[in-house]
Amino acid sequence: MAATAKKAAAVKRAASARKAAAPSRKTAAGSKKAAAVNKKAAASKGAAKKTAPAKAVAKKSSPAKAAVRKSTPAEKLTPAKKPVPAKKPVPAKKAVPAAVTPAKRTPAKATPAKAAKAAPAKATPAKPPRNESHTALVRRARRINRELAEVYPYAHPELDFENPFQLVVATVLSAQTTDLRVNQTTPALFGKYPTPEDLAGANPEEVEEILRPTGFFRAKTKSVIGLSRALRDDFGGEVPVRLEDLVKLPGVGRKTAFVVLGNAFGRPGITVDTHFQRLVRRWQWTDRTEPDKIEAAIGGLFPKSEWTMLSHHVIFHGRRICHARKPACGACPIAPLCPAYGEGETDPEKAQKLLKYEKGGFPGQRLNPPQSYLDAGGIPAPPLGATIPSASAPSAPESAASAPGAPSSAAPAPGSPVREAG
Repeated sequence: MAATAKKAAAVKRAASARKAAAPSRKTAAGSKKAAAVNKKAAASKGAAKKTAPAKAVAKKSSPAKAAVRKSTPAEKLTPAKKPVPAKKPVPAKKAVPAAVTPAKRTPAKATPAKAAKAAPAKATPAKPPRNESHTALVRRARRINRELAEVYPYAHPELDFENPFQLVVATVLSAQTTDLRVNQTTPALFGKYPTPEDLAGANPEEVEEILRPTGFFRAKTKSVIGLSRALRDDFGGEVPVRLEDLVKLPGVGRKTAFVVLGNAFGRPGITVDTHFQRLVRRWQWTDRTEPDKIEAAIGGLFPKSEWTMLSHHVIFHGRRICHARKPACGACPIAPLCPAYGEGETDPEKAQKLLKYEKGGFPGQRLNPPQSYLDAGGIPAPPLGATIPSASAPSAPESAASAPGAPSSAAPAPGSPVREAG
């Protein structure tokens, strides 16, 4: 019994000893696990330092963050959270657009300023509003005509004639040449063939020789002989007074017909020649280019009673001041009303040198001009082959076929074109 009691006591002691040793083993195992975790954390820190030197710089430059990381348990420092510092170069990317964007936009903003500086040089001070009403256009056009009437009170047809027959023939001959050249040629023609009957029976070769200085003399010979025969056969040798009859004559169109009706018979008409077409478009009275449409458009701006003199005023101004290539804007009396002011010479002294005919002190186009023209200071044109005094030399270079007083040897070659009429 005593032996069994001893064995039981020994068993109890062994059990109690095992119980006491169990916690120490658990703590040892826990310490081993903690040591292993610490080793892994240290290894990860070393790898991070080798692979990401930028992180080390960031840690050194921010001690507050380093202190926080030191206080963080080792279990929470996982490699998944460490790529955050790699995103810190973003501020450098943001700084690039901030610096480049203003530089690109600055030239675009400066461009309007440059354009604004250049704008005044291109502006035309007398240009009417773009949306000019019809009423405003009528007022401006009529005011221009009144101003021109004061400047050219002696305006007249610049072809020499004594009767309607001479006027219709001279007008046909004025195509593609100057009125001056026609006036220098017709005295010989009418001296030999004074009536339609005489010219209708003329020898074409003789007529061609007379008309040679006017250019296109063969076609013009055919026209004047043809219209003379029509007058003889169809109208009893008289020039008809109706537009529809005049345009039936060979070589006679609406322009020629209105010249004859307005200046030989006193019937109103608009003469749409090259000068008239050019000026009415320059003044923005119309943008039409066809003569019949120009005639209709301008006819609607003026009373019918003013049509004939309006034509003379515009043509006179186109020949003397408002030239095709070099308008004398600085000497123009209607400059404040002209939308095209500035297209020509604006300096008054230089513009004065561009004036032609009586405005520039040079001979006109008629050998026998009206007395009103002479009273205004106009000088008669010299006859064909006459010598012009040096003081009366043309103010601008002209072709040999159009210079006043050019000798007959300077006439254009057969069939050669001549510059526009007038």
